[in-house]
Amino acid sequence: MTAKSYTFSHAICRAPSRSSSDGLRAVDTGAPDLAVFEQQHADYVAALRTTGATVTVLDAMEAYPDSVFVEDAALCLREGAVIMRPGAPTRLGEAAEMIPHLTALYQEVLQVEGPGFVEGGDILTTEREILVGLSARTDHAGVEELRQLVDRWGYTVRIVETPPNVLHFKTDCSLLDEDTVLATKRLDASGCFEGYKVIHTAEGEEACANAIRFNELVVMPAGFPKTRDVLATAGYTIREVGNTEAAKLDGGMSCLSLRFTPR
Repeated sequence: MTAKSYTFSHAICRAPSRSSSDGLRAVDTGAPDLAVFEQQHADYVAALRTTGATVTVLDAMEAYPDSVFVEDAALCLREGAVIMRPGAPTRLGEAAEMIPHLTALYQEVLQVEGPGFVEGGDILTTEREILVGLSARTDHAGVEELRQLVDRWGYTVRIVETPPNVLHFKTDCSLLDEDTVLATKRLDASGCFEGYKVIHTAEGEEACANAIRFNELVVMPAGFPKTRDVLATAGYTIREVGNTEAAKLDGGMSCLSLRFTPR
């Protein structure tokens, strides 16, 4: 049986904008170099396309500096899509802009109306459940509304805690297969992955915890050789992609795409 949580026929990405230098960030480590960002983004898209998936790259949106991080705008499942309600007020318009693109592919597109907030970066979908981490961008009310929406499709939602000073739940974890998660030790210590096999990022390489399993590939940021070697030894097919510029905006591999197989 095909794994729903990482077998995808489609992905949607959005090109980085010139305004990305104005994007949100926890710590200012400098503005991204747009030319380098565009090349790294193109490499990312190319990696997804090597699996045979259809990857749509939407035009940059200058009005929304963070819009390259499309994952926060929606949760895409087999049965339908749910438009998120981002916790950063400047990002609310990004979610609305995603609606026509998803309605063209899905028969059912739902929407978190509020008053709560929830962002895709806090959601990890596995074969058995949807884990949602509470964070500065995702609150209890948002998760409860999401729970009600996906219940019609038979999904179980479990609330977990995001470590202090970590932007999103998936900043510190990613799905590797049906039973295995890549995570930082600090996140795993919370007990949120009980029942799963956990592979820890190497010491000093916590920033590569945000990877993606996309069909046969594990796409991870370049520059983390110890963790890469651990994953390769475990039998995963690794594709490294430069992420220096997205990282300046707290972005990682999962943030850059919506990944799905519409029924």
